[in-house]
Amino acid sequence: MEFYRTQIEEIAKKICQEMHLALYDIDEKMTGKGRVITVYLTKIGGVTLDECASFSRALGKELETFDLIPERYFLEVSSPGLERPLKLKSHYVSAISEKVAVQYSEGEEKKSVMGTLIEVNQDTIVLDDRGTIIEIPFKSITRAKTVFLAIPKMRG
Repeated sequence: MEFYRTQIEEIAKKICQEMHLALYDIDEKMTGKGRVITVYLTKIGGVTLDECASFSRALGKELETFDLIPERYFLEVSSPGLERPLKLKSHYVSAISEKVAVQYSEGEEKKSVMGTLIEVNQDTIVLDDRGTIIEIPFKSITRAKTVFLAIPKMRG
């Protein structure tokens, strides 16, 4: 099975630039109904439903024009959401000052930590877990995501 992520990414980045959006991630997988390509968009202040729809039409048109994917496929366009996975270094950079949950290995031991992401370096990230500073090498991270903590409403 062939994957088209790199070609789709080139086209998606060009459309994002025209629409003042940022490409967050592309997920491509085979399911029972066929190939599903999910494109995640982001921008400061959030991406609207209309922007996702406009982007989807533009990308769909480009993919048809270039006849890039020979078999049937489904295109989904979304924002990564409030709690979004952190995979690329750019994802971590965009999450500085946010609460993140990180699972990582330290030798044979598996660890989990939640804290505010305060720094992204060449090979590590730095979290502040209620005053405790934790530096984690990228290569030891198994999973990471932003965490949305709802603030309860005060009753009065």
